[in-house]
Amino acid sequence: MTRTVALLDRLVGFDTVSARSNLEMVDFLSTFLHDLGFRLHRITAPCGTKAGLFAVLGPTGPGGALLSAHTDVVPTDGQVWQRPAFALSQQGNRLYGRGTTDMKGFIAAMLALAERASRIPLRRPLKLSLSYDEEIGCVGMQHMIGGLEAAIGLPDLAIIGEPTQMRVATAHKGKWAITAHCHGQAGHSSLAPRFDNALHLASAFVQGLRQLQEDLARNGAQDAGFDIPYSTVHVGMMQGGSALNIVPDMAQLIMEFRHPVADDSAALWARLQALARRVSQGFGHGDIVLTVDNRYPGLAIDPAHPGVKKMLALADNGPPIKVAFGTEAGFFSQRGVPAVVCGPGDMEGQGHKPDEYIERGQLVACDQMLDRLLGDLT
Repeated sequence: MTRTVALLDRLVGFDTVSARSNLEMVDFLSTFLHDLGFRLHRITAPCGTKAGLFAVLGPTGPGGALLSAHTDVVPTDGQVWQRPAFALSQQGNRLYGRGTTDMKGFIAAMLALAERASRIPLRRPLKLSLSYDEEIGCVGMQHMIGGLEAAIGLPDLAIIGEPTQMRVATAHKGKWAITAHCHGQAGHSSLAPRFDNALHLASAFVQGLRQLQEDLARNGAQDAGFDIPYSTVHVGMMQGGSALNIVPDMAQLIMEFRHPVADDSAALWARLQALARRVSQGFGHGDIVLTVDNRYPGLAIDPAHPGVKKMLALADNGPPIKVAFGTEAGFFSQRGVPAVVCGPGDMEGQGHKPDEYIERGQLVACDQMLDRLLGDLT
């Protein structure tokens, strides 16, 4: 526990907000793991200012267990912090700092485990995945996942250490991020009725989305394990117009949909496109073009899967759950790797909030779970 906290102190000191480089932290991780005897495979992002790591200790080839985490954190801009965001501070049972919960607490526990594992022979390999740009839509893992098998071999089980209060999560929704480009006609506002207002077009599309949401809630695929058991459609931003006396010819909606694995995301995408066409037809010169900006897969693993049963024994913290937030677990699942989500901290209570903290007891529980995992590898 003391070692995990010391490592967390070091990790929080790296300002790895997604908009900035993570290379300083990756250099630290590379040196740390190399000195312990891990074989490293570094993946540089296309931008050149970020990188991810795959690492393995023990026998070569497939098998073993993989621990997965992301190095980036969400920004603190616009938040009021009472404590320094990028320096660990302590009060009672709480350890404060950006990323303590999401998810440098788990990385600290990973590194502490790596030290313990380096001192004993392993019968099965311990594998690590450290990604970048998870917070902006699992972008880094999309770039990294194709090289996993060649780099360190596919594991028997992947544990994604996002904060679940050390409960084992077997499912989360997938997500599509979309921009709706609404094209209208420019004109003088004194003659506004003669032109197709792009903001009116966008508003009509939003009304259609609300009706679609109502239909999904009533008739769509349902998964009672989620807080919201059906697919959701959400508009986060609307932009358009340049001056009051100009009829806007362009507006944009930034939106998303999230779906349980049981709901066909391609079919939902087709429904959105059909809605855009119907709304456009109500405007003589209006047009809505949808583009997919990003997407990541959902996760759904059978609670009866042997990997889940093993993980439940390792975590020793009750029956499996399903989480509302997305993770990188779906990418491993698509590669045929059984994956679960289990890590220290409370995403709902602390994730992305000012004065983010993690409770010491959560790190203790994580260290204990990883010790049991190490016993399974020896």
